[in-house]
Amino acid sequence: MPPIDELIRIEPIYLGRLERQGIFTTGLLLEVTETPTRRQNLADQVGSSTNDVLMWRDEAQMLNLAGFGAAEHRLLSQAGFEGLKDILLVDLPTFRTRLGRAADELKVEPPTELTIEGWWDQAHTLAE
Repeated sequence: MPPIDELIRIEPIYLGRLERQGIFTTGLLLEVTETPTRRQNLADQVGSSTNDVLMWRDEAQMLNLAGFGAAEHRLLSQAGFEGLKDILLVDLPTFRTRLGRAADELKVEPPTELTIEGWWDQAHTLAE
């Protein structure tokens, strides 16, 4: 599980507060935010809003896709995908095209077709 500090949509002040709550990985964040009640409890504990917690959870879900690391996070962010919900808003051809464009912009190799399809499929599976 990626460390919590790999989330780019979280303000540093909340990182420290989450760590004081024992949340050091995105997997732990996903675990403690599984239900609306748990999300509200965490928001209260760290002094954030439930919308913030939902945003962190969305990005954490994306970071936990198979074969996903810092370089892939940067690529998806460049393509405008900040979290799982952003992936769910587009069809597979659009997802593929935007990742290709982002790879060109970053001057990196795009992911393979299999990887792209895997991320897209996983995103839809997680959303169910």
